[in-house]
Amino acid sequence: MSMTKQHLVIVRTLAVAIIAGLGLAGCATYSDEFATINTRLDRLDANVQNAARSAESANQSAQQANQRLDQVEGRVQQIEAARGRAPRG
Repeated sequence: MSMTKQHLVIVRTLAVAIIAGLGLAGCATYSDEFATINTRLDRLDANVQNAARSAESANQSAQQANQRLDQVEGRVQQIEAARGRAPRG
């Protein structure tokens, strides 16, 4: 091989090595980014679970309130019927 072909081969080899090195070095920073993303996802998951518990609690409270309203409505109808009045509404 002539000197220029040897130089060309060396330059290409170095270029590939540099590109590969940069690519592998970039992967190391991705692991940090993945860790950050996983932490955020864990926090988000905890927030979603808290919101689900709050929603379930609110649903139970609403069901209890509806049961009490049904009981009161029945008593109101009995009282109005006993007085001989027509129910309002």
